[in-house]
Amino acid sequence: MDNSKLKEQVKNEFTEYLTLHKHRKTPERFAILDHIYSTKGHFDMDSLFNSMNEGPFRVSRATLYNTIELLLDCKLVVKHQFGANVSQYERAYGSENHDHLICISCGDVKEYKSGNLFSLAQQKRFMKFKISYYSMYIYGICSKCTRKKESQSKKNENKITKNNTDKKK
Repeated sequence: MDNSKLKEQVKNEFTEYLTLHKHRKTPERFAILDHIYSTKGHFDMDSLFNSMNEGPFRVSRATLYNTIELLLDCKLVVKHQFGANVSQYERAYGSENHDHLICISCGDVKEYKSGNLFSLAQQKRFMKFKISYYSMYIYGICSKCTRKKESQSKKNENKITKNNTDKKK
């Protein structure tokens, strides 16, 4: 689905949700929805606030937090807690199934697009359960942190070797 059709679909769903729950349909709420669906990837509230206020439509933090709660409730946004104290969000529609590779050292999160996680045999077990999408969290240490740790270990070994050599003299 192209992005303009996707944006129109989520706008219609949000409008329907707001009407059903008797919430106001404000331009700020729709600007936030449009901004989220104009970008891909994860975001936190600070990055969303900063990027929204760099553009033509400025919104308050209170409006952002209230709108995110509405978007979560109507399932247009997904909330993640990757282990840090900051919640991360991403759009729920228009995303392929993917895994999250989370570095336990630096906290960096990378998305990894994967094929269908479930084999045909496993899918048969879910016959009465229609899977919309899935997301998996995989924790480990990224290559950057691994290189940094290895570099630090080599420096420490060199210091020990140098200190032992100096002591022998």
